[in-house]
Amino acid sequence: MNFEFFVVKRLIGGKSHKSSISAPIIKIAIAAIAIGVVMMLVSFATGLGLQEKIRDKIAAFNGHINISNYDNNSSQVTLTPVDKDQEFYPEFNSVEGVSHVQAVATKFGIIRTETDFEGVVVKGVGTDYDWSYFEEFLVEGHLPDFDNKLNDEVLISAYLANRLQLNVGDKVPTYFLRDGSERPLTRGFVVTGIYDSGFMEFDKLYVLADIRHIQRLNRWEENEVGNFEVFLNDFNEIDKKGQEVYENTGSFLDTQTINQKYYSIFEWLALFDFNIALIIGIMILVAGINMITALLVLILERTQMIGILKALGGNDWSIRKIFLYNAGYLIIKGLFWGNFIGLGILLLQKYFKLIPLNPETYYVTEVPVYLSWDYILAVNLGTLTLCMLMLIIPSVIISKISPSRAIKFE
Repeated sequence: MNFEFFVVKRLIGGKSHKSSISAPIIKIAIAAIAIGVVMMLVSFATGLGLQEKIRDKIAAFNGHINISNYDNNSSQVTLTPVDKDQEFYPEFNSVEGVSHVQAVATKFGIIRTETDFEGVVVKGVGTDYDWSYFEEFLVEGHLPDFDNKLNDEVLISAYLANRLQLNVGDKVPTYFLRDGSERPLTRGFVVTGIYDSGFMEFDKLYVLADIRHIQRLNRWEENEVGNFEVFLNDFNEIDKKGQEVYENTGSFLDTQTINQKYYSIFEWLALFDFNIALIIGIMILVAGINMITALLVLILERTQMIGILKALGGNDWSIRKIFLYNAGYLIIKGLFWGNFIGLGILLLQKYFKLIPLNPETYYVTEVPVYLSWDYILAVNLGTLTLCMLMLIIPSVIISKISPSRAIKFE
């Protein structure tokens, strides 16, 4: 083994190596591995980041699982109320993995100002509402406080604020239609905060207000709500937990996961998994081909050395290992530069948001970055392992070299 490492050291560090014909090919192989690692890291970080960011935004407005009356399934607003007195509320103890349950209600309304008007969905929330998502979205003012007496505070989106020329502290006259020929009801809300989720489909629609307003407008009892939003600890188990939640709710209630409600969006997100796999496959193939080329050139260039080693009693496998060790060193060198450049680019994007995106197309305002040691280690170990396996076959050429002919080779 010491002999093998000595030869590897000479093979890698010898002066002739720098001036040999293999030098530019080796540099190309290292560059190919580095570029491949950069592409794989970027595809993982941005693909997973986009998936996580979009599903979190959808969950912010809908929860992970929605429990409602069957009459409400195809409507953005609450048609039939649900009794708040349920076994699963406020704690869903019968299903493991549920982190939070909150009661909400929605109603169509029209905001009218002196110069314009806009149709909205007023979402009523109460003291149990989880504001953690909207703390991140908040761009101006503060979140409404619904813990005490009924008040007129509302949270609106930056899109609505710009369109209707509203600022924090402005009054928002909102009209609600009633059944039959009755005159619309009016509520004079006050803007206390402005949010910007970047998800235009929701930003154009939702205004958050006290749920007691919705109850009064619909002439509901105090214990009647529109629906329940259920949050999970692990989004990856949403299909399984959605079925468990359905089985642990009453027969008159229906459940719907956000995967089902926004099927087309999540189908689009699933395409990122295929894109990531495709990029990884192409990059590893390109890196492997370049490494095979570099190895074959090294073998061709060191044919005399191979002949001498065989003449001195070296077997084929020990000589093959010398070249595989050398190839492994080159791969690790490419991995180092790939990680250095790739992680550098990702960290710059994560903290400085250099690359913007159109929120109307991608639902986010900048390229999101998700960093995890899991896929970083997987990319490095996978690349090293697969490239080394690809190099075993071309190294067989060493066993075909005859010592007598190789020593005479020029």
